[in-house]
Amino acid sequence: MKAGIVGLPNVGKSTLFNCLSNAKAQSANFPFCTIEPNIGVVNVPDERIQKLEGLVNPERVIPATVEIVDIAGLVKGASKGEGLGNQFLGNIRETDAILHVLRCFDNDNIVHVDGSVDPIRDKETIDMELQLKDLETVEKKLDKVKRAAKTGNKEAQKEEAVLLQLKEGLEAGTSVRAIDIEEDARTEYVTPLQFITDKPVMYVCNVDEEAAATGNAYVEKVKEAVANEKAEVIFLAVGTEADITELETYDERQLFLEDLGLSEPGSAKLIRGAYKLLDLETYFTAGVKEVRAWTIPIGATAPQAAGVIHTDFEKGFIRAEVISYNDYIQYGSEAKVKEAGKMRVEGKEYTVKDGDVMHFRFNV
Repeated sequence: MKAGIVGLPNVGKSTLFNCLSNAKAQSANFPFCTIEPNIGVVNVPDERIQKLEGLVNPERVIPATVEIVDIAGLVKGASKGEGLGNQFLGNIRETDAILHVLRCFDNDNIVHVDGSVDPIRDKETIDMELQLKDLETVEKKLDKVKRAAKTGNKEAQKEEAVLLQLKEGLEAGTSVRAIDIEEDARTEYVTPLQFITDKPVMYVCNVDEEAAATGNAYVEKVKEAVANEKAEVIFLAVGTEADITELETYDERQLFLEDLGLSEPGSAKLIRGAYKLLDLETYFTAGVKEVRAWTIPIGATAPQAAGVIHTDFEKGFIRAEVISYNDYIQYGSEAKVKEAGKMRVEGKEYTVKDGDVMHFRFNV
């Protein structure tokens, strides 16, 4: 599952990517510094795995991860191939969620591609290009569906009505995710077309150091502007986060954060947010060999969760032995949880809960 970092050129995307992945993508004070998308696999910060490590004392610990893609900056006219438009739009289509970086700070020394700081205008520039690309998709599909609808095909007529609603919304500047379509129709006709503006989005407001803990007026404007989008908004000082990652010791980093009034780096909040945005959750396996976080879609059943470890576990699933995370922490070991009668045996229908500690029994 991949989250793509997008935005206008020079808003801090590559610097943010470096903070998240320590992959050191090239960043510089000029547009189109990123041409090929950089990909980083980022650990999801989760204090639960550290607490399990303290109790189990395993040989190794493997946290959950999320893939972050740093995509080239987009400009007006990208939907018609301007700048790196077609490449950008192809790269973004391959991601599962969007982290849209908006410049929310003033600094005369850093060039803005449009000459002034205005996050709402910047957001609308990107939205419009993505919406125009989605409009192309709708129009191509409509051409095919209209012919079938004219013959009296009821299914095609239903689909045509949904596509016309999408077309009208996109032409009015509304992203697909914010167009009010019934859930069944959305599942059947909208989701399969993989619209770019239907992807879940988090707006990442890049603020200056002074606003790292509190945000600023630009952030409030962004929150107002996206209120109807069911989108997340977070703010962090990307340049400052980059400075923090350069510090050598944990104690130095903590002191820097405390000076800013922060309890943790904003990047940690962003990674957890991206994980949720992708509709992912975590279950754990805990033994002396390893404590490991496994990533599953929210709502996964016990056999599906077992299949993430190995397909044979899903095929031959018999049962799952489940301990809730809170019970594991309260009793301090698997043996004591069993003694207290808190280990549950669950079958194929069980929906895994975030934080479950699990063992699987299977036979192939």
